[in-house]
Amino acid sequence: MGTTPLFKGADIERLRRAGEAAAGTLAYVAGRLAPGITTADIDAWVREDTARRGGRPSQLGYHGFPATVCTSRNQVVCHGVPRSDERLAPGDIINVDVTTCLDGFHGDTSATFLIGDASPEAHHVVDVARRCRDIGISVVRHGARLGDIGAAIQELAEREGCSIVREFGGHGIGRAMHAPPHVAHFGKRGTGITLRSGMVITIEPMVNLGGPDIRQLSDGWTIVTADGSLSAQFEHTVLVTREGCEILTRPEVELTLQVHTGQTAASPSHAGP
Repeated sequence: MGTTPLFKGADIERLRRAGEAAAGTLAYVAGRLAPGITTADIDAWVREDTARRGGRPSQLGYHGFPATVCTSRNQVVCHGVPRSDERLAPGDIINVDVTTCLDGFHGDTSATFLIGDASPEAHHVVDVARRCRDIGISVVRHGARLGDIGAAIQELAEREGCSIVREFGGHGIGRAMHAPPHVAHFGKRGTGITLRSGMVITIEPMVNLGGPDIRQLSDGWTIVTADGSLSAQFEHTVLVTREGCEILTRPEVELTLQVHTGQTAASPSHAGP
């Protein structure tokens, strides 16, 4: 299982820089999303922007993953592989999951964006997923239990008529992209390990508009909802503190989740800092 590391001092500052880099790349991509772009374009932008920030994409080659970023569209829950033949269309939702390694530490963040005039159901699942992440983060503090986080997230999702994916969750992060503990986004209060100041974890609930069941596609990576319903996810990397937590992947400017159809698809060859 391994031991959950506790960070302090200079290592926390390195974690902050890695988190800021990941958040910056996600914000950069968010500003370029438009109908007509491909998920391969997103992969190219992440590759280029991460390099400009002095980092490397943590996901590239991880257990053989073939891309720099996960792009999970509509019914894709997670681990969507970017493709040159997959174009964003009005009405789509897409999660962009960025992980950056900088100076030996990792920062991990994601958001789900609405492309054009998405349906009320799409708006609903995206809004619930964002609120589930935020309510989970609100529970994080020294002395809290992992079950407290999961219970808060599960209760909100189910109250809103959605479901939580159970096979995947958050994780410890630091010198490794994935480390103990596993952070379930469902559970019972007062159960699970006790959080301690200096732990760094991700909160990243995957919220389905329909049932919680999932299946894997033949590419060995892409996870989709079993019933074909929409799925949305939001993620932050957080540092546990005595007072609560510090969000290490908070963007400098709040992300705009609604992409208007009037935006023009950008060419990755003209990507700027």
